[in-house]
Amino acid sequence: MSSSVLEVPSKTFTRAEVAKHNTEDSVWFVIDTVVYDVSEFLDAHPGGEAVLRQVAGTDATAAFYNLHRHEVLQKYSDLAIGTIEGEKQSIITPQAGDLSTVPYAEPLWLTPQFKSPYFKDSHRKLQKAMRIFTDKYITPEALEKERSGEIVSQELIDRMSKAGVLHMRMGPGKHLHGVNLLDGAVDGKEFDYFHDMICSQEAVRAACRGFQDGNMAGMVIGLTCVLNYGHKNPALKAKVEEECFSGKKKICLAITEAFAGSDVAGLRTTAKKTPDGKHYIVNGTKKWITNGVFSDYFVTGVNTGKGLSVLLIPRGEGVETKPIKTSYSPAAGTAYITFDNVKVPVENLLGEENKGIYVILSNFNHERWTMACATIRYMRLVTEECLKWAHQRIVFKKRLIDQPVIRQKLAKMIALCESHQSWLETITYQMCNMSYSQQAKHMGGPIALLKMSCTRAAHEIADEAVQIWGGRGLTQTGMGRVIENFNRTYKFDSILGGAEEVLGDLGVRQAMKFMPKAVL
Repeated sequence: MSSSVLEVPSKTFTRAEVAKHNTEDSVWFVIDTVVYDVSEFLDAHPGGEAVLRQVAGTDATAAFYNLHRHEVLQKYSDLAIGTIEGEKQSIITPQAGDLSTVPYAEPLWLTPQFKSPYFKDSHRKLQKAMRIFTDKYITPEALEKERSGEIVSQELIDRMSKAGVLHMRMGPGKHLHGVNLLDGAVDGKEFDYFHDMICSQEAVRAACRGFQDGNMAGMVIGLTCVLNYGHKNPALKAKVEEECFSGKKKICLAITEAFAGSDVAGLRTTAKKTPDGKHYIVNGTKKWITNGVFSDYFVTGVNTGKGLSVLLIPRGEGVETKPIKTSYSPAAGTAYITFDNVKVPVENLLGEENKGIYVILSNFNHERWTMACATIRYMRLVTEECLKWAHQRIVFKKRLIDQPVIRQKLAKMIALCESHQSWLETITYQMCNMSYSQQAKHMGGPIALLKMSCTRAAHEIADEAVQIWGGRGLTQTGMGRVIENFNRTYKFDSILGGAEEVLGDLGVRQAMKFMPKAVL
């Protein structure tokens, strides 16, 4: 662990000296042996001047931590003027890349006293590198853009490209061979779905659900179609790969319509061939398309008369995108797309004509699995926040954790996190030992059931978390920010990539296919 205490000036004071600074013009107090002079900060304090004057000249440690997290002290470290003579700080300051020491805050495989058969040294090395990258580069921008609604910066995209993060998010494959992945954290040829899971789960820890999708999620679910089904046009495939992996161009998956969401077979966007057979003319609309606002390529589901097909459509004449305001941040770039007599070369067909349903359905597996990875990790983050808050918050002269009803809520949340992480790891192990075609045949049902179950669990955890946090769990800023964000946005994962009810039905119907014909 690289945790440390706050860095503060070396000057020391006695508690008696601090006590004297309780006047109109001078307000000092102590938090964890560090002396703060807030005399010039009174008007700027978000909670008002009176709150600070109430603790002037005293040790305000208990009062501070009943209202704030330790990170606030890092933000206002310039107000620290020294420490209490002969005393040492007891509260640690986590550094970028650190594992949490809160029980159940990390999956069991990252908890020192527990073992796992799935994870090797390369997985642990990648986890450390990915957490440092997330803490240093993704989280600061995520917090800013989630609030402002602006889209991901080209600077961050370029940084992710250079570090191989964009490449890793697509999952295992030849596109990783020869790529420097986070300064050699893992060899691209060894990269498996557990490495993929780590990348998905670490990036979630910024706790900004809208930005999470805005940060190239369209590429994660769209470029896979090009990688797996673009072999008929190698030149186009290579061009799009290079443009997207370099961050020069953005891509999204455009399947859903106002007319057809989970009912993929009901798509109404049409693609009709020109008389010379060289182009498709595409007409129709798409709705709720993640990253559609800023994408350059649209992997689009179309009706080609005798079935569904998938076309790679570049942004150009006849393509119009408009932002859709949803309950999460506009940083996601959610769009309504209109295709008006768009001329698309037949070489842009992905897979077989009229057999695009296979492209779409096989692509769903990785998308839904990735969403499950993210949901399960966000559930754990919320549970960690609740554990910390319950030990910190004093109500009726007791900590929340001392109330049996709160411990019962936490027990439920922990159990849901652990069970779903275990299920996720079991499914991930199967994916590591199946080809893409085998996954398409056998994993659709299990992955669908996992996603359905974890979003149901997210519902339970969001509900319990808000009850534990009270008003702070409904406030977008401050200590309850993570809880509010999760409670407001967890339903996206129960709808996107297939609604819970549809996925549950898919899982059971796949089981029906493999039922023995003998009477049991």
